[in-house]
Amino acid sequence: MHDLNKPAGVLVKTTMVDFPGHIATAIFLKGCNLRCPYCYNTGLVLNNEPEENLASVNDLFQHLEKRKNVISAIAISGGEPLVNPYLKDIIQKAKSMNMLVKMDTNGMLPDRLETLINDENLRPDFIAMDIKTSPDRYAETMLPVSIPSERKIMADALTRSAKLIAENYPALNREYRTVLVPGLVTKEDIKNIAEILPEDASWQFAGFRNKNCLNPEYNKIVPYLDRDLSELVEYAKTLIPYAALR
Repeated sequence: MHDLNKPAGVLVKTTMVDFPGHIATAIFLKGCNLRCPYCYNTGLVLNNEPEENLASVNDLFQHLEKRKNVISAIAISGGEPLVNPYLKDIIQKAKSMNMLVKMDTNGMLPDRLETLINDENLRPDFIAMDIKTSPDRYAETMLPVSIPSERKIMADALTRSAKLIAENYPALNREYRTVLVPGLVTKEDIKNIAEILPEDASWQFAGFRNKNCLNPEYNKIVPYLDRDLSELVEYAKTLIPYAALR
């Protein structure tokens, strides 16, 4: 039994952007199995977020009960929710209140993802999967130390998760997301990512923010200009028609 009074994550009590089409509560849980150099949720990823910034699972539950007439859904993000011990507790609570559940994932844990999807008591209603760059570049960019044997393992995991989501969710209940980081996402990377996505994917792009990056060197990277962003997204649309810049 988990102690639901321990600091678990950052609570956003009301959001209209974290679960499209719903007034939701969002919880950003501690812990992650990747070290993306441009990540700005560093306190959650490294588990060193000041406790005063964190809410417990019981804090979350109390808020949901208090606002159940307004909140219709919960978005669970991170970090990586699939590594957090409280994920199942949160999903079960939300479902017991007839709330919809959206979960964000980085796709690196397909076995855990499949187990969740196949359990009717835990299955999220909507899944958003982040895809950072070409699948075969993950080992060199998303871990503290690059290990050659990791390249295929990580690429296979990402590909399998993308397929799992596509096969188990209709287009309106899934989303794939990519941050356009110079050096990490080029036209070639977009082509490689598109190869593992379903043709009807909602592929949402976002611009890179060079502030508070996990790797301080990324704070020095100049973001793509608007015209460059548009060019990349227009190219993505030729591969996946529902690509868009958010």
